[in-house]
Amino acid sequence: MTRLERVRLFGLVAVLGLASLYIGLRVGVRPTPALHPLTGRPIAGIATDAAWMERASREREEDPARALALIGIRAGMVVADIGAGSGYMTMKIAPLVGPAGKVYATDIQPRLLAILQSKARAAGLTNVEIVLGSDTDARLPDQAIDLVLLVDVYHEFSHPQEMLRSIRRSLKNGGRLVLIEYRGEDPSIPIAPTHRMRVDVARREIEAEGFTFDQVIDGLPRQHIIVFRR
Repeated sequence: MTRLERVRLFGLVAVLGLASLYIGLRVGVRPTPALHPLTGRPIAGIATDAAWMERASREREEDPARALALIGIRAGMVVADIGAGSGYMTMKIAPLVGPAGKVYATDIQPRLLAILQSKARAAGLTNVEIVLGSDTDARLPDQAIDLVLLVDVYHEFSHPQEMLRSIRRSLKNGGRLVLIEYRGEDPSIPIAPTHRMRVDVARREIEAEGFTFDQVIDGLPRQHIIVFRR
């Protein structure tokens, strides 16, 4: 090896060493996800991208009309869409419950709620109430809700136990808590593991907060519907 080649090699090693150090520092400061205290489940970060929520492929991937039919949304019901985001599901639920019913659309992100409110006004919907919740409280009225719907949301609750207690307070006796979650039991589903839920994990976490497991409803392309009652 010539002197020039050795100089070039040492220079490359030095650059790679600095790069490795930089990458190591970047990885080292990456936040560690919180774990659910009962199951050790890593809690996912919250979705913030309205474009992702409204993506065209969602109809094919999730079949929301079929999901709502399987759940049994009907006229006159009071439904809470928790984690409503930009209103993808709220806008489908509101016509189903009709003027005699109501949808509480709650989220912790004001920017997304502003999008939802604009959409509801443009559609002339008068049965949608926008609610800015917190990461521990959905801020819904006590014992007023027939059905709480969490679509791809429960796994993102940063304080799941507190949120479940808040939800339980808001439900009428016999009211339903319904999770729609990508199937954690199916590794072929192209969603990050932290954004999927297994039924047994959901049951362990939710039954611990005083809910009664009702049923699992199948029939969606990638998700299961997990139903609990107050």
